Amino acid sequence: MQTKQWWKESVVFQIYPRSFNDSNGDGIGDIKGITEKLDYLKELGIDVVWLSPVYDSPNDDNGYDIRHYQQIMDEFGSMEDFDELLEEMHKRDLKLVMDLVVNHTSDEHPWFAESRSSKENSKRDYYIWKEGKNGEEPTNWESSFSGSTWQYDKNTGEYYLHLFSKKQPDLNWENSELREDVYEMMRWWLDKGVDGFRMDVINFISKDQRFPDGEKKPGVKYASGSPYFMNGPRIHEFLHEMNNKVLQYYDVMTVGEMPGVSVEEAKLYTGEDRKELNMVFHFEHMGLGDGPGGKWDNQPWKLTDMKKIMTKWQKGLEQKGWNSLYWNNHDQPRVVSRFGNDKEYREKSAKMLATCLHMMKGTPYIYQGEEIGMTNVAFPSIEDYEDIETLNWYNEQREEFDTDPDKLMQSIYARGRDNARTPVQWDASENAGFTDGTPWLAVNPNYKQINAEQALQDPNSIFYYYQKLIQLRKQEEIVVYGDYELLFEEDEDIFAYTRTLGKETLLVVCNFTDKKVKRDYIPSFVGENKELLIANDEGRSENDDLLSVWLNPYEAFVYKFS
Repeated sequence: MQTKQWWKESVVFQIYPRSFNDSNGDGIGDIKGITEKLDYLKELGIDVVWLSPVYDSPNDDNGYDIRHYQQIMDEFGSMEDFDELLEEMHKRDLKLVMDLVVNHTSDEHPWFAESRSSKENSKRDYYIWKEGKNGEEPTNWESSFSGSTWQYDKNTGEYYLHLFSKKQPDLNWENSELREDVYEMMRWWLDKGVDGFRMDVINFISKDQRFPDGEKKPGVKYASGSPYFMNGPRIHEFLHEMNNKVLQYYDVMTVGEMPGVSVEEAKLYTGEDRKELNMVFHFEHMGLGDGPGGKWDNQPWKLTDMKKIMTKWQKGLEQKGWNSLYWNNHDQPRVVSRFGNDKEYREKSAKMLATCLHMMKGTPYIYQGEEIGMTNVAFPSIEDYEDIETLNWYNEQREEFDTDPDKLMQSIYARGRDNARTPVQWDASENAGFTDGTPWLAVNPNYKQINAEQALQDPNSIFYYYQKLIQLRKQEEIVVYGDYELLFEEDEDIFAYTRTLGKETLLVVCNFTDKKVKRDYIPSFVGENKELLIANDEGRSENDDLLSVWLNPYEAFVYKFS
C-alpha cells in the first residue's frame, strides 16, 4: 500500500514566466506579473506552482541556459521580487516548485569560462571535453536542436559536449566536486523556502564513459546518442546521492523530466523505498502521431494507442511509484488543438480531455492557458516564430532538403513549441491584457473570443469545470488513491475506465469523437447507489440508466457507485 503524501493530493499549475503576465510594459512576462495573478490561481484551486526557469540567463533557450543559479534574470525582475512572490504564495497556501536545470549550464556560466580557459584549470572537468577523432567530432551524436552534439573550442583544441544548443554545454556529473556545488545550490533555494524541484532532462546526467558512436540511418550525417546518455550507468547512484545529501532533509516535491524512460525504470526512480524522486514525466503519449520522421512528421493518431500508453503507466506504477499526469507543457502543442477539437467543440472537448486526465491516478499538471482552452496558433510567416528548436529545424529542412516551406509551416502549426508560448489571454483588450508594450511573441489572434476575463464571467466555462475537477480530487479520496481499470480496450471512440477504493467505484466515460455514439455499460454497475460527480453535458443526470447510453460529441461524465 502506498503512503499518503501531500504531493499526491495536489494539483500543479505550470507557469512559463515569459508568457504569463507582464507587469512593467516591456513585453515580457515577469515575476511581479505572476504575483499580480495569484488570486486567480487560488480561485482555480491549484496547490502548487511549477515555475519554469527565472534564473539569470543569456536566453538562448528561453532560460534553460543558466548563467547564474542564484540570480534572477533582469527581464523577470529581482531577487526581492522573487522573495515577495514566494511570501505571497505561502500566504495563500500555495507551494512553489522551481525548475532545476543541472544537465547543462549556459556557456556564459563562470564555471564554463574557467573550464574552457585551460586544460589545467580546476574547473576543466566540470564539463565534458574530448579530443576529435580522425579530424571530426569525438562521436556522431546528433543534438536535440539539430547538428552535432560537439562544439570545437580553439582555445584548448578540444570539443565540449552539448546535447542541446551549443550555448548549453553539458555538466560532467562524474566529477564529485561539481555534484557538491550543485547540491549546495539546491540547499540554498530550499533554505529560502521553495517547495521542490522539477528537474530538467535529469535522466541525461549520467553518460556512458566510453562515448561510443550511435547507429546511423542511411543518408544522414548524425546518429542518436540517446542509448549512451538516457538513463545512463550511474543515474540511480547520482539521484540517490542527491536525495541522501539534500532532498531527504526537506518536505518537498520532486519530479524528473525523463525522455525515453520506461515504466520499469520509472518504478526505480519513484519507488518510495528507493529514495530518489517522487515522480517522473514520461513522454510516450507525447509521441502519439509522430511519423517516421519524428514529431515534425505529424500523422493521425489512434485512441487505442493512447489508451494503451496511459493504461500501461497507470497499472505499472499502481503499487510502486507515482504518476504525473499532463496533456501539455511549454514544449508541447495545446491539448485542445492536438487531442480535442479547437473549432466547433472547443469548450466541450477541452472539458472532456480534462475529465479524462484528472480522474486518473497521479498528480495532475495544468499548463497556463489550458484552464481557459487556449489553442494552437498559426502565424503567417516563419519570421513570427521565436523557438530555437523550430527555427533550427526549419532552416535545416530548407537548406539541406529544399523542403516546401508551406509543408514545413503545417508541421510547425501542429507541433511547434511556440504553440504553448503565446502570451496568456487575460482579457479582450489589446495584446489580450498580457502587456501594455509589444509582446515578445505575438498573441494568438483568437484572444477576443478566448480569455480569462470572459471565462470568469461564464459559470459554464472551462475554468469553472477545471475548478470542479480540482475540488473533487480534494473531496473524494478515491480520485487520488483508487485503483485504475480500463474498459473497452479496443474501442476507437470511447476512453472509459473505473477507479476503485474499498467499496466505492468511479466510472469515467469520455467520447473522443465529434459524433454521437451509443454504448452498453457493464451491468454490475446498474441498480447500485450512484451519484453523478461531474459531466460536461447538461443532458446527463443522476437517474440515467447506464445499461445503454447515447453519448454526445466529446461528452464526458463521472459517476460514483457505493
